[in-house]
Amino acid sequence: MNRKELDPQSSASAAFGEHLRRTRDERGWTQDDLAEHTGYSGTHISAVETDRKPPTLRFANRVDKAFGTGEKFERMCRSVRNAALLEGFPEFVGHEMRAAEIRLFELGIIPGLLQTAGYAAAITMGAVRRGAITEQQAEERLALLADRQAAIARTPTPLIYAVLDESCIRRRVGGAGVMAAQLDQLAAFAELPNTVFQVAPYDLGERRAFDLPVTLVILPDRTHVAYSESAQQGRLERDIDFVQPLLTAYHQLQAEALSQAASVAMVQDALKGNSP
Repeated sequence: MNRKELDPQSSASAAFGEHLRRTRDERGWTQDDLAEHTGYSGTHISAVETDRKPPTLRFANRVDKAFGTGEKFERMCRSVRNAALLEGFPEFVGHEMRAAEIRLFELGIIPGLLQTAGYAAAITMGAVRRGAITEQQAEERLALLADRQAAIARTPTPLIYAVLDESCIRRRVGGAGVMAAQLDQLAAFAELPNTVFQVAPYDLGERRAFDLPVTLVILPDRTHVAYSESAQQGRLERDIDFVQPLLTAYHQLQAEALSQAASVAMVQDALKGNSP
């Protein structure tokens, strides 16, 4: 039988697949044996072992239970998913999922927490076509985004303040249908009892407080965390001496941005102008 050999040094997903196969072989199990213990098909297990399909946390958890390996495969799976992310972001996501308050500012694209599935897919596939990420990394990003969106729907729900540069709603992503659904989603987001939605219009000019996206999080113990990023680098900050000026600037931005009612009206105007 010809078996595809993986180089575990080539990627985190290859290391996962190689370790899964080796652990299975050590127990004398076939792929179908492992399938029976995990509820996944032998074909699925083969795809993970040969790095044709990325592992999910659910899959890794079932493998750990089948092999009695604690959280070993789950930890490896998290490494696979984090490999597609900027430095600092995986740690930030852990804080975001526990946040009592979240403050977002974004340029050019709708923030991930507010994205529809269609919009998120269009953004990630655009990165794949440019060669910036692989299809597997795109799947990992989308899976993590789904986890993040599910986390903010928890009880109690966090307070979410979102200020979007006007470019976010004017730039069409994924075609007219995808963009229309995304704009509808923004209007619905503004109606939630735990949200405040504003647009920073183009004519704000030099009064706009930020030139890069930023997210500010307040944890249940009132600890403050800030995350900002450029195209190639992410930066996580917990030092209050660094975070406090960002929080002040955010409050200034909110004061300068459109009211929520005016912001929703701008979204509705953009929706009308989104026709093919």
